[in-house]
Amino acid sequence: MDLHSLTLHEAQQHLVTGDLTAVRLTEAVLERIDTVEPTVRAFLSLDREGAIAQAEAADTARAAGRGGPLCGLPLALKDVLCTTDLPTTCGSRMLEHFVAPYDATVVSRLRQAGAVLLGKLAMDEFAMGSTSEHCAFQVVQNPWKPGHVAGGSSGGSAAAVAADECLAALGSDTGGSIRQPASLCGTVGLKPTYGRVSRYGLVAFASSLDQVGPLTKDVRDCALMLNAICGHDPLDSTSIDRPVPDFTAALQDGLQGVRVGVPREYFGQGLDPEVEQVARAAIAMLREAGAEIVEVTLPHTDYCVAVYYLIAPAEASSNLARFDGVRYGYRDRSADALIDLYNRSRSQGFGDEVKRRILIGTYALSAGYYDAYYKKASQVRTLIKEDFARAYASCDLLVSPVVPTPAWAIGAGADDPLSLYLSDILTLSANLAGTPGMSVPCGFSSQGLPIGVQLQAAHFQEEILLRAAHNLEQRAGVVGRKPPLA
Repeated sequence: MDLHSLTLHEAQQHLVTGDLTAVRLTEAVLERIDTVEPTVRAFLSLDREGAIAQAEAADTARAAGRGGPLCGLPLALKDVLCTTDLPTTCGSRMLEHFVAPYDATVVSRLRQAGAVLLGKLAMDEFAMGSTSEHCAFQVVQNPWKPGHVAGGSSGGSAAAVAADECLAALGSDTGGSIRQPASLCGTVGLKPTYGRVSRYGLVAFASSLDQVGPLTKDVRDCALMLNAICGHDPLDSTSIDRPVPDFTAALQDGLQGVRVGVPREYFGQGLDPEVEQVARAAIAMLREAGAEIVEVTLPHTDYCVAVYYLIAPAEASSNLARFDGVRYGYRDRSADALIDLYNRSRSQGFGDEVKRRILIGTYALSAGYYDAYYKKASQVRTLIKEDFARAYASCDLLVSPVVPTPAWAIGAGADDPLSLYLSDILTLSANLAGTPGMSVPCGFSSQGLPIGVQLQAAHFQEEILLRAAHNLEQRAGVVGRKPPLA
């Protein structure tokens, strides 16, 4: 038995029965990291000694009849979540040596659940990107085909899970940054409803869009992770005070009486034929599982990219103003005047993609342009929310592709940032509407690259998402396939 290939629930069962220890499991995962990390390049920091110490503590707790629901299970974190024991770089030179004075709430909840935290995972700088090529330190490789992108911005999280370098991971999703890399790397990824999971300790990109969520090997593991991280947090003013169900409870239910909407606009021009084929096959599987399939329309879909790339950069411009070389973060010490300090510190500390989005956002918020750009985008965002509300009045969830194409070669979009922005067209709307969405592996391209299918539901309807995803997962039969790594 390859211990590193276990799912969370499989490993949990072995730990409960006593035929496996957390220390042995953690050692096996660390050995796996040593083997494949030179190829995958998913980790920015790895805490070997700390992980073994956490595993020993988990074994002691379990022997004493204690320990939480994730006791002894090795996980990893996107490097946008604050931790007191490891740097939080956000994939940027600006925060290369920053160690937070507190843990993010989701990190605290994983610790309380007994998880073993292995380290921090690579990402596009400040979560701005769709390929993880915009990391200041390394480029994540797709485990299924090195030389191809792992997606972004949570590319390190998706690649690490797909390559069995951890049993599960946390990422963040601002415009598809969990679901898109999950699709490209063949993992399950879920963006919860905005406010369902605390954002306290998540370094902000776009505050009205960001949400933390899990990337896992299967749907049951996704439910287990949601159980651990969801819940109201008084430290986060956007956190919703709402009871958290046991997300694993609904997994065994069928889809009889469930109405599944197929958005007409998500199957249009630019969709790769192999991606469409997998999505259409998934729709057929949902019908076989008992669901009723109906066509719906989301008429403002064509405006999602424009709206997102005004609102997100505007909020980023505001959030990243704090990194000025004065308070914390990178500081150019050769500057001899304040304006010089600002210019040099921000020019050297931020990468090109971050600078590009700050400039777009600052322009959109500037006097004379606010009404024409940011205000207008906010008004269209309301129309997009209304599209979803109307759709969910006639169906329980939506099904569609996640990304228009399978993973592409690294560097393919280097000279055309707009083409990379358009790759998010099918995922952006869930963030703009604040609704939950997830990616489920459902097939492969002719080149052997994973293809995921996206499920979306109304606010706080994660249970119906997981229920449909579990049924789809069982019928698609691709879970358990592993990338051709050593």
